[in-house]
Amino acid sequence: EEGSQSLLIQLLKKKKEAQEMKKTLAEKDEAFRERIKVITDWWRDLHDKRTQLKAHVERSVRTVQEHEELRIQALKINSKQREEKMKKDGELLRAKMELETLRKKHRKLCKKVQKYFIFKQYLEDVVKVSQFKDISEVTSQYKLLMRTQRDLLQSQQEHKQLTEQDKMFLEQYKAEKETEMLQYKNELMQLKLRLDQAQSDIPLWEAHWADIQNRTSKKTGKLWTIKLAIHNLFQ
Repeated sequence: EEGSQSLLIQLLKKKKEAQEMKKTLAEKDEAFRERIKVITDWWRDLHDKRTQLKAHVERSVRTVQEHEELRIQALKINSKQREEKMKKDGELLRAKMELETLRKKHRKLCKKVQKYFIFKQYLEDVVKVSQFKDISEVTSQYKLLMRTQRDLLQSQQEHKQLTEQDKMFLEQYKAEKETEMLQYKNELMQLKLRLDQAQSDIPLWEAHWADIQNRTSKKTGKLWTIKLAIHNLFQ
């Protein structure tokens, strides 16, 4: 159905182009006819001028100088007329080529219109059995649906990109946290080893502390003995 609607749009577009081409062709044809008329009138005037020039030359042939001047003037006029003729012939050739090109385009557009005519009939039948008023309303609704579908696809694509981006950020965050957890585990293992080492050193430090207290007690006893002896000496 979407292909048929697209073909109908092309059909209407080509039909419009064919109408414009037909109008342009008619204008070109009218311009061509006017050019032909202008050239015909120009040729008639040229013939009249040549006749008049010939009569004038025949009347002026008595004087050699006048004859030479008229001959030179006639050569100039003939040269100018020849240039004008070549120019008109070139314009006529270009007009013929343009007219032939427009005719070819017109025939091509007519073939396309005939080719897509069946789709126009199909859409006319659709309009008859639907709520639409005409084919243009069908095509407008089709264009609206196409734009809506395009916007929906674009929205889905953007949502997919954002989801993939969030997923990538989550994977990156998990990798960073796993690295931190591994670092914390290593630090915890080292602290545990140090704790075990400290706990194993506790009996040694306790024995060392008992020895220090014992020696301190002995030294304290000796110190009191010395103080008592000094006191007795003073007494």
